[in-house]
Amino acid sequence: MSRKSLLFLSVLLLCNFSSFAKPLEMPPRPDEVKEIYPDVLPGYLALESLPNGLTLIPLPPEKGSKAEALDLDLNQKMLKFKGSARWKLAISDAELKFPHAAGAFSCALGVEITKKDMPNLYRLLRRSATDAGFSTFMAKKKYQRERPFMVNNQPTCDPSKEAHLKTSGAYPSGHSAVGWAWALILSEISPEQSDAILARGRAFAQSRAVCNVHWQSDIANGSVIGAATYSKQHSSESFQSAIKAAKVELAIDRKQGNKPILHCENEAKALAIIL
Repeated sequence: MSRKSLLFLSVLLLCNFSSFAKPLEMPPRPDEVKEIYPDVLPGYLALESLPNGLTLIPLPPEKGSKAEALDLDLNQKMLKFKGSARWKLAISDAELKFPHAAGAFSCALGVEITKKDMPNLYRLLRRSATDAGFSTFMAKKKYQRERPFMVNNQPTCDPSKEAHLKTSGAYPSGHSAVGWAWALILSEISPEQSDAILARGRAFAQSRAVCNVHWQSDIANGSVIGAATYSKQHSSESFQSAIKAAKVELAIDRKQGNKPILHCENEAKALAIIL
């Protein structure tokens, strides 16, 4: 992966903004991000309206605490999935770059999400990811928690990203915030698929533990921030309009027989593995 692509991913993951020239007390403004990374879309919320992880979630587990022991124990269990179908799904879930990321929920939703066929929903996912990811920034920067692979010296899903991840705090998980926000958004758009969508959202977040890059408490509290972001996004008229447009678009696509092109049977087998 090129350095440009890696930097782009770091913004999409919204885990670390150390590449910006000046120290930041808050995440960079959406217009600042777009200047440097034109493929990243502004979110729906002003920075001051984003959930504040420093007050919303608890401190990360202390060294020697029962909470840390639980994280360590669960991490050892996750290491057993290396090379499995679940591991392969986690590798796919790690990629937040579009258009790949748009397909993460296609099987659960029952349609293929593409920019060409579902432009409103495609854009909604991209913009909401910006909000959810930015919402984890303050806590990540403050706590700078070490990631599991830095502690257990075991491989991750993508060794090429490890150098970057070492500079990016683990707590809370940006992927989990984004994935859970997406799951809630899609459940609102298609409530009849909500069970499958929410299950996929949980699995999407859990993939970070499978990949050995996040502790369980990172994932749980990242998901809390994702839910808080989703709630606050409803204060945005643009977000509400996007939800309505996506509902209409989805109904039309279903009537036209749009189906996922992914191997949903393989995904289902991977998700059937109990974590």
